[in-house]
Amino acid sequence: MKHRPRLPEQDDLLRPRLVDMIDMRHELVKLAELIDWDWFDGEWGGFFPSTKGRPATDPRLVAGLMYLQHAYGLSDEAVVARWVENPYFQHFTGETFFQHRPPIDPTSLTRWRKRIGEEGAEWLLTKTIEAGRAAGVIDGGSLSCVAVDTTVMEKNIAHPTDARLYDKARRKLVALAREGGLELRQSYARKGPRLAAQAGRYAHARQFKRMRKALRTLKGYTGRVLRDVRRQLADVPNGSYRDRLTDMLALVSRLLHQEPRGSGKLYALHEPAVDCISKGKARVRYEFGCKVSLATTLDRGFVVGMRSLPGNPYDGHTLDEALEQVTILTGTAPEIAVVDRGYRGHGVTKTRVLISGTRRGLTPTLARLLRRRSAIEPEIGHMKSDGRLARCPLKGTIGDAIFAVLCGCGHNIRKILAHLRALLLLLLTMIRAQATWQDDHRCTLVAA
Repeated sequence: MKHRPRLPEQDDLLRPRLVDMIDMRHELVKLAELIDWDWFDGEWGGFFPSTKGRPATDPRLVAGLMYLQHAYGLSDEAVVARWVENPYFQHFTGETFFQHRPPIDPTSLTRWRKRIGEEGAEWLLTKTIEAGRAAGVIDGGSLSCVAVDTTVMEKNIAHPTDARLYDKARRKLVALAREGGLELRQSYARKGPRLAAQAGRYAHARQFKRMRKALRTLKGYTGRVLRDVRRQLADVPNGSYRDRLTDMLALVSRLLHQEPRGSGKLYALHEPAVDCISKGKARVRYEFGCKVSLATTLDRGFVVGMRSLPGNPYDGHTLDEALEQVTILTGTAPEIAVVDRGYRGHGVTKTRVLISGTRRGLTPTLARLLRRRSAIEPEIGHMKSDGRLARCPLKGTIGDAIFAVLCGCGHNIRKILAHLRALLLLLLTMIRAQATWQDDHRCTLVAA
């Protein structure tokens, strides 16, 4: 059922208002005034076409919790727990009086993310851009020049090894067979885990011949269980259980038949869409997750575009979509885009693209902009260390898409909060300096 508009609450003698408890100069209070919360009430109401049932949660509460979650790097459970303790969090999400109980269950955020999808997450990013304009962090001139780059958002999976994947596939098949009452000839519940651990020991001792032999045996165990379950599949009635069993059989068959150096490999049974991406890093040769494209302003590093790129596409082929997203979210088409050498062969004609390493035909202004290209790298680092871009806990490709955009929202919120904090510090410094000058002037007049 659609959310009912919140009515103004009357004064309560036993409960003080939040505005009487907090400092109204705080950056979260100022940020709450810059965001158009009424827009969420109108637009997100379309997600609830039914007129029956319990009214939906307040959209401002959900949007505010998502902003705070990614601004401070918190999980669903942690942001709800801190909301109960922090009056500034409660004021930011629209509360009038201090609340002593959680407003929602943390699982409600999961359902809201599924409901709004990637489009709703982009609306959240758009509102942070508008708040950045209102706060003075960015302006129309800064939106004309953007820097575009890609990074890897790792998935929340264990490091994929053949021994672990084979044994996990066997255990999942055995569990599904027992759930459906299927009798297996042998489950290898004792031999499988022991052999998987032994393969790891052989690899650590650099006894690769013995390791490969153990892997072949372990792969045979999984294949035997797979064929045993497949023979009994015809006796399983149609339904949800049969569909789950069929999907798991297809995944395990794909795992057993994939080549060591082939494409489209399976790295996690619960996340089949994970890509193996080589970024040329000395400390980490390969990263397992999803490639993410982001566009930031050159002067402040404000995120104006962010999206996931499943399938590990070539960077140059994604530039046109990245610039199109910037135009949609900001309402301004960027005139200049600064990229690294991985974007050669991009094919973009509407925007002038400056590629790192270019020497010919550059004016001093363009050369200065090109030198600013590397400024996007520390922004990515802050999004991974201060935000949550380092690891995505959401499931599937749609989870990657939503999580990437929300990480951009959190980065912009941190930028705006830092700007408002600096403005408050400057104001207090000027007031203190003026008071000091007045005291000195008064002392001089008394002495005269």
